[in-house]
Amino acid sequence: MNMPAQPDAAALIAQMGADARAAAAAVARAPTAVKAKALNAAAAAIRADVPAILAANALDMAEGERRGLSGAMLDRLKLDPKRIEGIAAGLDDVAVLPDPVGESIARWTRPNGLAFERVRVPLGVIGIIYESRPNVTADAGALCLMSGNACILRGGSEAAHSNRALHAAMVAGLRAAGLPEAAIGFVPTTDRAAVGAMLTAAGLIDIIIPRGGKSLVARVQAEARVPVLAHLDGNNHVYVDASADPEMARDIVVNAKMRRTGVCGSAETLLVDAEGGPLLAAPLLDALFAAGCAVRGDRGMQVIDPRVTPADDSDWDTEYLDAVIAARFVEGVDGAVEHIARHGSHHTDAIVAADPAAAERFLAAVDSAIVLWNASTQYADGGEFGFGAEIGIATGRLHARGPVALEGLTTYKTVVRGTGQTRPA
Repeated sequence: MNMPAQPDAAALIAQMGADARAAAAAVARAPTAVKAKALNAAAAAIRADVPAILAANALDMAEGERRGLSGAMLDRLKLDPKRIEGIAAGLDDVAVLPDPVGESIARWTRPNGLAFERVRVPLGVIGIIYESRPNVTADAGALCLMSGNACILRGGSEAAHSNRALHAAMVAGLRAAGLPEAAIGFVPTTDRAAVGAMLTAAGLIDIIIPRGGKSLVARVQAEARVPVLAHLDGNNHVYVDASADPEMARDIVVNAKMRRTGVCGSAETLLVDAEGGPLLAAPLLDALFAAGCAVRGDRGMQVIDPRVTPADDSDWDTEYLDAVIAARFVEGVDGAVEHIARHGSHHTDAIVAADPAAAERFLAAVDSAIVLWNASTQYADGGEFGFGAEIGIATGRLHARGPVALEGLTTYKTVVRGTGQTRPA
């Protein structure tokens, strides 16, 4: 499967931006049923094209192995029939979600009789720059469409064939519903200059959402001339309180780290209440080693299990995205909160505890986009939140936070209805 010649990046993005702007106006007015029809048709096209999608992905996997991509990157890149069905099912799930466009957020009336209403509206044209994961092509396209936006997708070169195959199915869905194909645009070039052109496309692109490694996100945040919605990394923690049920703690810790080590919801640090001591920590360490996970720990952890290697200061700040976890003792909830405040990335943090007071103190004090009680950090996923899919996890404090789905891709306008009021001098 040959890739197309590389066009001039600046001219390409300018044209795609203009086309997307026109498409956004049409999609913003599209009835819910029409958008849902497009997504259902795209899901059907994906299911019909499984052999072609697998063949495209095999090309990307072979090239990724040749280039020496990490195990985590290859895991994110890989598609199989189950994952492809998951992508298609995600489109069907988004199709039945409540349409946020036009939703009334608030209403109030002033003494002068003016009636105010705050209404959700689309953001406009959304640029998504992402690496590895081909499913983002479908997930992002679906969420942008259902929220009344147009999007320009720029996937990484490592997934070029897979992304093109999935994008073709999304276009088939748009075509079946009579919507403009530019509503889900895909940058056909792997030239990195296209990223720079998107970052400076003020007036054509309304917001940029990067989804990838720290170097990509850092570049986007440094160079963008349009607003950015992003997170740098997922340095996530599981704190096991002295009150925790030991079996529950073991199951949650192993799942949070090992279910999929290469996702941003994977736990990277285990914090154990010092009050629980070796009786609490030893079974957790043993379970992690049995699952194939390496542990880098403080002195207390090393004394409990000689398989624990010494952690240095950098380990507490590292997103491994691999079968490695840092582990240390802390002084109760306050110690856990202090450690997370110093080293966390405001992504996802969990407490395992039977004591409700301890759990509520943790949930209130930890300043992360997602905080969990007695549940794995691997639930940091829009689909698990009931959002159908997500366009990414936002860890900032402005606009949207946590899994960004339909509501996170809208803003609002205020509609004011009067009966002839004029403002007094």
